Amino acid sequence: MFTEFISIISNVITDPQLLGLSALGTILGILMGCLPGISSTMALAILLPVTYAMSPIAAMVFLMAVFSASVFGGSISAILINIPGTPGAIVTQLEGYAMTKSGKASEALTYSLFSSTFGGIVGLTILILVAPIVARAAMEFRSPEFAMTTVFGLTMLAYSTPGSTFRGILSGAVGLLCGMVGFDLVTDVPRFDFGTTALQSGIELVPLTVGLFGLAEVLRGIEGGGKPSKKTPDLGSLLPSLKRVRRLWKTILRGSALGAIIGAIPAAGSAIAVAVSYAQEQRLSKRKEAFGTGVPEGLAGPEAANNACVGGALVPLMTLGIPGDTMTAVLMGALLIHGLRPGPLLFMERPDFVAAVYVALFLALILTVVFGFLLVRHFVRLMRTPSHILLVIIAMLCVVGSFAIRNNVTDVYIMIVFGVTGYVMNRLDIPVAPLAFGLILGPILEENLRRSLIISDGSWVVFFERPIALTMLLLSAAALSYPLVPKLRQLLSNTRN
Repeated sequence: MFTEFISIISNVITDPQLLGLSALGTILGILMGCLPGISSTMALAILLPVTYAMSPIAAMVFLMAVFSASVFGGSISAILINIPGTPGAIVTQLEGYAMTKSGKASEALTYSLFSSTFGGIVGLTILILVAPIVARAAMEFRSPEFAMTTVFGLTMLAYSTPGSTFRGILSGAVGLLCGMVGFDLVTDVPRFDFGTTALQSGIELVPLTVGLFGLAEVLRGIEGGGKPSKKTPDLGSLLPSLKRVRRLWKTILRGSALGAIIGAIPAAGSAIAVAVSYAQEQRLSKRKEAFGTGVPEGLAGPEAANNACVGGALVPLMTLGIPGDTMTAVLMGALLIHGLRPGPLLFMERPDFVAAVYVALFLALILTVVFGFLLVRHFVRLMRTPSHILLVIIAMLCVVGSFAIRNNVTDVYIMIVFGVTGYVMNRLDIPVAPLAFGLILGPILEENLRRSLIISDGSWVVFFERPIALTMLLLSAAALSYPLVPKLRQLLSNTRN
């Protein structure tokens, strides 16, 4: 791995194309992240078709830059106009916008940029140290272990939307059904294709994600009337006050560690990480009552946690083939498009690609700092673009991106169907992320489940005989049962009374 790592560093640094793709991805990531309504997931989904003609390494260099930079970009609009560009920036607006109203917009952006970069480096370090260990352990996995690990990943979908466990499961179940469209993995007989040859190859991930995360947001924007963005404040000097940043090193370190750990939990996501980090900093602060009025600790900690989630979320994706969040679900789609199957074998068969992921993420973090200082004023001006113009551009990208995958108009129809589906689900407060997870993990679960049952002559005992499979099964049962505990306690309390 070390040899491949050095070789990839040399290749990236000396290859103008890879450097250019990383720079372009960083600029687009910051830009799309700071525009209200365009999340990191949406940015990746829209730009994923662009990588179709690239090599796997070039595609990952570009997408990792978009991924990492969009996380910081989402904080710009949260700080300046009180509208989070990404879900992970929801907490950022609490302290960031308060600092902006106090005339400290440039200071808030500085804290955000440095905290985000340091958090990303910590997340990358965790990824480099932990991923090979998990991958080696996963080499002992067989079909029963993979099946139950996938079940555990699917059960965690229930927690992707707080307070809506049933809706998360319902959305995931729809995703599983979508994953069953096409030829049967064992009998090779077409199923759920509604008599059309276009669906016999299955539902493509790209048009589904572009519809769910792209077109659905366009429809929501149209419903909102396409109102222009809020007025953005003028920025002062963006030169960092390093002395002030250094005072926050403990806060940044705590947030980074929390973000990397929580990010590695499937379906946890950055929104949970930043909320936990903010609550922790408020608990440890000597001026708890001041939170919400522009406290730097309340901004730096969550921002570090937000970007640390990037490296953390890549751990389950690369080692087990389970996306850590919606962004890595889209990245998994990119890997599958380029013929790569994430999981422990990836470390054995393509160590050069694994090393490329590490280098791409590190390069993206460095370029984010550079472009963050050089171009942030231009990004702020673009935030004033009327919403109706942005909506038209996004809709065009959705159509072109979906068609470009296979040059098939059927994919455009699929994108439109799931765009409307995503819009309706949002109106009903049903999370759309589990649907995308279900489409990706469904075929993996089916393949390993059926293979396990074939090997065991149809006996389900095979999942109870193997320790790892049994552990994953018990964890899944516990995860599904946990929301019922408060209701059971209340029921018992009422019975006693």
